[in-house]
Amino acid sequence: MRIDFITVLPEMFESVLGTSILKRAQTKGLAELVVHNLRDYTDDAYRKVDDYPFGGEAGMVMKIEPVDRCISHLREQRKYDEVIFTSPDGDTLNQQTANRLSLLENIIILCGHYKGVDYRIREHLITKEISIGDYVLTGGELPAMVIADAIVRLLPGALGDEQSALTDSFQDNLLAPPIYTRPAEYKGWKVPEILLSGHEAKIAEWRYQQSLERTQRLRPDLLDE
Repeated sequence: MRIDFITVLPEMFESVLGTSILKRAQTKGLAELVVHNLRDYTDDAYRKVDDYPFGGEAGMVMKIEPVDRCISHLREQRKYDEVIFTSPDGDTLNQQTANRLSLLENIIILCGHYKGVDYRIREHLITKEISIGDYVLTGGELPAMVIADAIVRLLPGALGDEQSALTDSFQDNLLAPPIYTRPAEYKGWKVPEILLSGHEAKIAEWRYQQSLERTQRLRPDLLDE
């Protein structure tokens, strides 16, 4: 899988893409994560990629020319399955979306900034808009990294235990059950006896019931879905 990020702040990606699962996936050849500085695609002498909005609204708007040039340049080299724009009014990112995106081969993620982007970008160049929540951030870089992390960790071989992702919260519209590790007792706080029993069928049933109870209590909306 290859993910291309288009941003005005490429330095924001250095730490996240260079550590943990995202770094491991790149080292193992499972994912290619490439950051493009949008300022490299402008003809402006001062490398500006924004301008004032028509109509007099406050704030600055990302211009269509450099975005179109960058996306066109990338599309000349390979076919992209999705061109994603990180937007607060896009579809809310969930596990099902991450699962679907993890099956694709090539993705572009455009990171919005300033007041937003020229709407023609969204009308003609973007194939999918994704939000990570009902709030506004300074730019789309953090959402882009969240999306990439949610996708890449699902690639076979990215995690140390490939079965781990299958038991994450939201994979089956249930929250994950409680998990414990050694010691079995600490300050009088004990691990549930069933987990020490070695009885796989009973443990599986306990985990399911715990997932169901936690989902009913904490996120009943997931059960409605």
